[in-house]
Amino acid sequence: MKVKNIIFDLGGVLIDWNPEYVYLDAFKGNRKKMEKFFDEVCTFDWNENQDAGYPLADATEDRIRLFPEQADLIRMYYGRWEEMLRGSISGTVSILKKLVNNNNYKVFALTNWSAETFPIALKRFDFLHWFEGIVVSGTERTRKPFPEIYETTLERYDLKASESIFIDDNERNIVAANLLGIQTIKFLNSNQLEKDLKAKEILL
Repeated sequence: MKVKNIIFDLGGVLIDWNPEYVYLDAFKGNRKKMEKFFDEVCTFDWNENQDAGYPLADATEDRIRLFPEQADLIRMYYGRWEEMLRGSISGTVSILKKLVNNNNYKVFALTNWSAETFPIALKRFDFLHWFEGIVVSGTERTRKPFPEIYETTLERYDLKASESIFIDDNERNIVAANLLGIQTIKFLNSNQLEKDLKAKEILL
């Protein structure tokens, strides 16, 4: 089926966001202690709950009640969140620009991102305004890999799954899209993405 729509994930594909940029310094370079903190306190699952719409202030206080001795470090997560937003992934932005300038495709974004912090990204990254539409998990109060958010994306912009290709760096999210009939590319790096898009004759 001919591809007509390209749907990009943002974090890890177009935008370099990583809490290590703040916490490695906070832990004085001790990666083992930092990783223990992420495994036990400010976990991946905890952060994803905010991506699905849970308020940042409530999430912070919830964790402080569980780990009062870590209060300062917990407050740092969203208090210094903007410092974790390092910059754009330039190679992918170049690919995005080519696709946006190609009238054969419509280009969208589907991201797991807190509705409270996404406006910061919108102000910082001009290329976020190139998309025909962006679906933000925190606004929808659900997230990848739940099927509802993919279905919302398809329905909102009147896209056919079979004519759409979804680019994401998370295998779990790729599998979920495939189950709905959406074509996919798992993102590893910009060079690999360019090769895969050329193989599919989306890029020349």
